[in-house]
Amino acid sequence: SLNAAVQGEGPCGLLGADGDDSLYPIAVLIDELRNEDVQLRLNSIKKLSTIALALGVERTRTELLPFLTDTIYDEDEVLLALAEQLGNFTMLVGGPEYVHCLLDSVRLLAVEACVSIATLLPQEDLETLVMPTLRQAAEDKSWRVRYMVADKFSELQKAVGPEITKNDLVPAFQNLLKDCEAEVRAAAANKVKEFCENLPEDNREQIIMTHILPCVKELVSDTNQHVKSALASVIMGLSTILGKDNTIEHLLPLFLAQLKDECPEVRLNIISNLDCVNEVIGIRQLSQSLLPAIVELAEDAKWRVRLAIIEYMPLLAGQLGVEFFDEKLNTLCMAWLIDHVYAIREAATCNLMKLVDKFGTEWAQNTIVPKVLGMANDPNYLHRMTTLFCINALSETCGDEIITKQMLPVVLKMSNDQVANVRFNVAKSLQKIGPKIEKGVLQAEVKPVLEKLATDQDMDVKYFAQEALSGEKKLFHRWIQILNADDK
Repeated sequence: SLNAAVQGEGPCGLLGADGDDSLYPIAVLIDELRNEDVQLRLNSIKKLSTIALALGVERTRTELLPFLTDTIYDEDEVLLALAEQLGNFTMLVGGPEYVHCLLDSVRLLAVEACVSIATLLPQEDLETLVMPTLRQAAEDKSWRVRYMVADKFSELQKAVGPEITKNDLVPAFQNLLKDCEAEVRAAAANKVKEFCENLPEDNREQIIMTHILPCVKELVSDTNQHVKSALASVIMGLSTILGKDNTIEHLLPLFLAQLKDECPEVRLNIISNLDCVNEVIGIRQLSQSLLPAIVELAEDAKWRVRLAIIEYMPLLAGQLGVEFFDEKLNTLCMAWLIDHVYAIREAATCNLMKLVDKFGTEWAQNTIVPKVLGMANDPNYLHRMTTLFCINALSETCGDEIITKQMLPVVLKMSNDQVANVRFNVAKSLQKIGPKIEKGVLQAEVKPVLEKLATDQDMDVKYFAQEALSGEKKLFHRWIQILNADDK
């Protein structure tokens, strides 16, 4: 196939792979089309008719033309040569009845043009001048044309108005949602919420329940994960359109099914849009299925999946409430702090700061801070460093009292750590939290530790300790200025 040719390293390697001599001219074509010399690319284009003869009409239609459409984005001179060649391809694709396949790109562009034209024409002209073309495009033999219709469906819907939408676009949208090509179904699925939102209010619910929802139910169990993922990114939005009763009866079973989907992206997309359903029926309706889905994503082997669920945790926490969070999700958040991937540990640290913003400093003092500070005694130095990173982040949101009474003693104790990386991060942490510590405590407790670190055998530790001391001096000068100003 031409896909094999595209991925091959050259004619010899390609023929060695499957022994198909008919692919040799294609392999040569690919090599020449990749050449930096424009003239060689032009020469290759001029050989297209010979290659088409060698492949035969069927393979020319099904392989050569899609290959050219997908791969050639070139200078005008090369594109002109290609157009001239294809202008003589009628018989090479099987005669006049197949000549439409030489136009994949013209019909493709016609869809967008129809949308633009429809916005300019009066309603009475749309039916005769625009809709015949759009009806054909929605049923076009080329999936790329149907994909374009699906991709532009919301714009098209707004351009043609409610009457044509009801009579023509609703059945067309149903067909696109059931299309044989996954790319088309995915594009249509992505437009479900917008399409439903833009339906006429007087019969919106009836159209959705009768014509759209049955298709949506089928897509929930689609064989293609990209289709399911596209649907999952918008389906929650239907709850605000259909209301509480319809959501509980018809949409809730779909949400629950998607939360158990084998594809992580589907589960993530549902979780990331929970705010829509929370407004209508409350998130508690989903909590029993939500928790297993979150746990699975939190422990997924792919670190990017774990990262994604961490980013949604503050949203979830706000919707589920502090009691549910402490009971079900707190342990997960702490586990991420000792993940083997640095990006996860970093995101988990930022997550704690956002959670404190949501639940308050008192919650942090009772729930989070003791667990974070407990990691300072962990045998793994990376986990001890995470303690310092968390202190840096939490100092932005926790009060000065928590910093001085709970965090500072731990940081000072860690200045004696055997690992240099921990010690120089102690210096950086002291510089970070220094402005939030009283002058007397700085002078009596922090300064001696930094002076000791400034004589450390490790060069990095010395450097960061000296930086912190320099920052401390500037801070003292600032305090003196403030005090003098107060006296005046």
